[in-house]
Amino acid sequence: MTADALQLFQPTRIGDIEVANRVVMAPLTRCRADEPAGDVPGSAINIEYYRQRSNAGLIISEGTQVSPQGKGYMATPGIYSDAQVEGWKPITQAVHDAGSKIVAQIWHVGRITHPDLTGGAQPIAPSAVQPKIAAYTRNGKVDAPVPHALSVAEIQEVVNQYRRGAANAMRAGFDGVEIHGANGYLVDQFLRDGANHRTDLYGVSVENRCRFALEVVDACVAEIGAGRVGIRLSPVSPANDSSDSHPQAVFGHLVEELNKRGIAFIHFVEGSTGGPRDVPGFDYAGARQAFKGTYIANNGYTRDMAIDAVASGRADAIAFGRPYIANPDLVQRLKLNAPLNAPVPKTFYAPGAVGYTDYPTL
Repeated sequence: MTADALQLFQPTRIGDIEVANRVVMAPLTRCRADEPAGDVPGSAINIEYYRQRSNAGLIISEGTQVSPQGKGYMATPGIYSDAQVEGWKPITQAVHDAGSKIVAQIWHVGRITHPDLTGGAQPIAPSAVQPKIAAYTRNGKVDAPVPHALSVAEIQEVVNQYRRGAANAMRAGFDGVEIHGANGYLVDQFLRDGANHRTDLYGVSVENRCRFALEVVDACVAEIGAGRVGIRLSPVSPANDSSDSHPQAVFGHLVEELNKRGIAFIHFVEGSTGGPRDVPGFDYAGARQAFKGTYIANNGYTRDMAIDAVASGRADAIAFGRPYIANPDLVQRLKLNAPLNAPVPKTFYAPGAVGYTDYPTL
């Protein structure tokens, strides 16, 4: 069978988004926005980076914060100001001109930050539980503080920030949004009982802990339509000090509720983010059956694993992260079964073009 005949390289629809193949570029924090200008993307190297990788059927942008308080890392872009929206426009245009589609990953880090990164604002979370993580700031590595536990009124304002982020993404030329519900950030903090100790309508029960995630989804759907909204989930990943006592119950319920809403996709981190895949606690095959939208699988997929997962129906599309950092022409390499460039971790978050736009193509 020729590579072009393999289902992985066939066109499909992800919700309302028509894509040229089923290879997805995963969201990748690269810390190269213009921080002094207000976390604005759209520099020449930002545009070139995304243009180079537009062989993917779908690109999911790097995490882009929905408010200044949602920022957890230096020089990450936002999607809440007019300047940021204008900065994204030449990026989305370059991707479309190259024949690909791009959704914005809208992001709030919650407690995974420090006032040095949020303009002095206290980090927020469902509960005042200090995460065991270090934040990287201009003043070096510092412990994340105890966060402020959100009031119900404050929660509604944060839901609105996601809604505005979705609206701004469409203004910026994106084809949709992926809500970042994974890896221990704000949505995940509400879902998991390691971080959520609330006793009100956002805590204790599975239904209550899913409430914030679903309110964010509903707000985005009301703004831009279900066919342009997806969510990323990592049910068993310990990333950013996240844990839950019964992930199957929580995420199983969430998947059923997401299916009722008819959203475009769920993007699953299978196992531990960037680590082992065989972490017990969640039935991905069951989620695949329960969710009728597009199932995007992620975490350590090789070419053979990706081809097999799509051909067998275990997934509709496969997201690649680190391979896309080092291989801007990843789809061509996968088709040809060509060797892959190795990524250089020390340049993942360093400013400038080195390790960003200078990896060789075939």
